[in-house]
Amino acid sequence: MTDSASPAITLKDLGKTFAGAQPVRALDRLNLQVKRGVVTGLIGPDGAGKTTLMRLAAGLLLPDEGEIRVLGQDMRDASLAVQSHIGYMPQRFGLYEDLTVQENLDLYAELQGVPEEEHAARHRELMHMTGLAPFTARLAGRLSGGMKQKLGLACTLLSSPELLLLDEPTVGVDPVSRRELWAIVYRLVKEQHMSVLLSTAYLDEAERCDDVILLHEGKLLGQQAPQAFSTPMQGRVWEVSAALGKRRLQQQLDLNPAVLDALTEGRKVRVVTCDAGTTPETLVAGLPEARIEAVTPRFEDAFIALLQHDIHKPPAVDTTPTTAIDRDEAVIQVQELSRRFGDFIAVNKVSFEVRRGEIFGLLGANGAGKSTTFRMLCGLLPVSSGHVSVAGVDLRKAAAKARARIGYMAQRFSLYGNLSVQENLNFFASAYGLSGNTKRERIALALEDFELTSYRETAAITLPLGFKQRLALAAALMHRPDILFLDEPTSGVDPLARREFWWHINALAESGVTVLVTTHFMDEANYCDRLVIMADGEVLAEDSPENLREHFRTAGETEASMEDAFIALIERHKQEAAA
Repeated sequence: MTDSASPAITLKDLGKTFAGAQPVRALDRLNLQVKRGVVTGLIGPDGAGKTTLMRLAAGLLLPDEGEIRVLGQDMRDASLAVQSHIGYMPQRFGLYEDLTVQENLDLYAELQGVPEEEHAARHRELMHMTGLAPFTARLAGRLSGGMKQKLGLACTLLSSPELLLLDEPTVGVDPVSRRELWAIVYRLVKEQHMSVLLSTAYLDEAERCDDVILLHEGKLLGQQAPQAFSTPMQGRVWEVSAALGKRRLQQQLDLNPAVLDALTEGRKVRVVTCDAGTTPETLVAGLPEARIEAVTPRFEDAFIALLQHDIHKPPAVDTTPTTAIDRDEAVIQVQELSRRFGDFIAVNKVSFEVRRGEIFGLLGANGAGKSTTFRMLCGLLPVSSGHVSVAGVDLRKAAAKARARIGYMAQRFSLYGNLSVQENLNFFASAYGLSGNTKRERIALALEDFELTSYRETAAITLPLGFKQRLALAAALMHRPDILFLDEPTSGVDPLARREFWWHINALAESGVTVLVTTHFMDEANYCDRLVIMADGEVLAEDSPENLREHFRTAGETEASMEDAFIALIERHKQEAAA
């Protein structure tokens, strides 16, 4: 459309404010350029302005002040002309779930004005690229999460855009599908010299970008290659091990005033210090049999350091149980569990046990059957065959009795958006049978523990995503359950809010609450004591994250990442199934 040497996007003093009772300054006099022919990452915590910038670049919004030029054209005057050269995939791409894959492609090809004689060739190319060729007759609503994202990307690419805008395309997608999506993106850049602006909540994905734009509260904190962000962190990043459980070790390090960030990684804890002058001795003082070594910084370390003033560590709490806990007691027992939908077997004879005070992970690729298993364990879906006992109750005989002993936090925000924080807590306290002084005390404690007091009169739907998550967890814990079910609780949540969330969960586990969690964040799998990895409705492995990482370690590496171990296990299963 224009000279290939010019920037794909140029912002000059760009400002955007959303009106309301409390106006929100989404972008504040932003100046930057997005290069052509490369992948540029758009990174920032919740409320940074990433989605607003994407919508302005796509011509869906107009700026209040300043200038935005896309492919050389001013978006105030030429947005319609520019849109025909742009592919935009929002966080929730509008697939028509009652149409087949092929019918979705046909519809979007017509909407984008692709000549009919080009449809067949373009469809074949995109189906081959995304691996969806065998599924063109399947309804979009019956695709797995990863397949839906790939279909959304294919529909976005039908008109061969010069500029591709992807707003968190990998949220809720398993690691295998994430890697496949990234392979598609880089193939487009290499073969078609496409320009890509991609926002993501996964900071490891920032490492894969050629250039990174870091936003915070509508302002530019920095723009450079990811390695340029991490290099200044040399001397501030360490790995610590000690003769403590990994949760207790992380908690002890997090309480150290010299520590900015502490993150569980296998048997060790990765530590970022507040400044480069901190000595190793300061970090491990008082830790039994402590060992410490310097490690290479990565983008996530720099992200945390640049946003250190926004890091909120919940206050230290006494997690000592009030009564003795038998941590060998199996509070969830699953034997030969199966679930059929007609002739389709979603879960096939799955067996495992979860012990008291344990964080147990349920992992798998999209469509593996983990969500179906999870819903059966919560009593939300009937069991076809097998035995399930939760908190000593047989779910096939007394599901309602078991549900009174558990807390449940859904994948999507499931509270009442039009009710205030206080009203939501009132409702859930009553629903769990609380009343009188007990109800008032629990609500007051929830507001204090999750620091929601200043939001008590705020409608839940208007809360920032991290605070929605706090409210959902507070509601799930209102009746002090023995067991907590978390269904992808941090999907789409920024890294700062994820850290705060896991601080609460670790404290609950230390106090004796049993936690069953599903997640696509492989870094979060490191928090689990044990986990099950599923594929095609069956259990592929059951072990600790540390043992799985060790098992799939390649020659010359000290330890595999949890994502490497997960993908290796899934790929091995695919090979065995094919053989």
